[in-house]
Amino acid sequence: MLIGEVARRSGVSARMLRHYESRGLVRPSGRTGSGYREYSAEDIRRIFHIESLRSLGLSLREIGRALDDPGFTPSALVDDLIRQTRERIAAETELLTRLRRIDAADPTGWEGVLQVVALLQALGSKSADARQRAALSSVDEVPVPVEALVEAALSESDPNVAGALRWALARSGDGGPALLAEGLGSPVAAVRERAVQSLAEMPGGEAAARLRDALAHPDVVVRGYAALALGARGTADAIPALFDMIVAGRNDTDAADALSVLASDTATAHRIATGLVDRLARDNAEAPARGRLTQALAGIPGTTAARALMELSHDEDRAVALTATYLLQLRDAAG
Repeated sequence: MLIGEVARRSGVSARMLRHYESRGLVRPSGRTGSGYREYSAEDIRRIFHIESLRSLGLSLREIGRALDDPGFTPSALVDDLIRQTRERIAAETELLTRLRRIDAADPTGWEGVLQVVALLQALGSKSADARQRAALSSVDEVPVPVEALVEAALSESDPNVAGALRWALARSGDGGPALLAEGLGSPVAAVRERAVQSLAEMPGGEAAARLRDALAHPDVVVRGYAALALGARGTADAIPALFDMIVAGRNDTDAADALSVLASDTATAHRIATGLVDRLARDNAEAPARGRLTQALAGIPGTTAARALMELSHDEDRAVALTATYLLQLRDAAG
């Protein structure tokens, strides 16, 4: 079969067939009387083998070795191809993400594109100072897509840079709370903590809704940050979680302060005082927890808290009784 017919049947151009021949991959079995290349069935089979291996990403040198070396084993080469392919996919995915973020920033010209690229690179810099400057400049100088800010915030370990990123996120507009909520599902505890900390500083109803959802999160750290943030916003849904924090001794002082903020009206103050007394009366309440619960009553106004402290001043636990007595004296002096 002549080269033109082989090219038509195989889909490999005559030029490529000649290139294969120059590399020693295919050698036509014969020549016609006029000197034209003549390919046998075995030659054509080899051409199809070459094309199959090329489709896997093998170089022509690797293909020649695979076809001609009797001792060649494909496993190592295939493993290497898998590694190379994964690296290529990762690089292409990173490029696609960068391009999408540039597009989302909607630059008006190439100067704007270059500014966005520079800022995105700065957010990923090894220098904490460069990352912090990028976070601070992302609000007024060059608008950065919220996805980039969220990604940076969830991976940032430097506390100063993290604070700047949370500040920038709080001013980034829509989209941030939903992306941060995804971070709450991370298997990495540090990422979950950064996500809820960022949510706590985001304004608006959507962020508050995400924080309310986080009150049921299995991670106690996430629940704690959510409860403190919601307490500061005056959301009574946080009260049970704040009780749990006081009992467990996790940021119990902050939790007690949040309860005092929530106790701004008579009904809520009564609910909080009643809940603290209920926790004090539980059989499983240990002495340190009872002491913290008693101290939390100090910031709760109203007659319910006052009556509870009066009863606790006669408690069998001397530490609780002394604390309640002292708190009553403070209330009388302020009264």
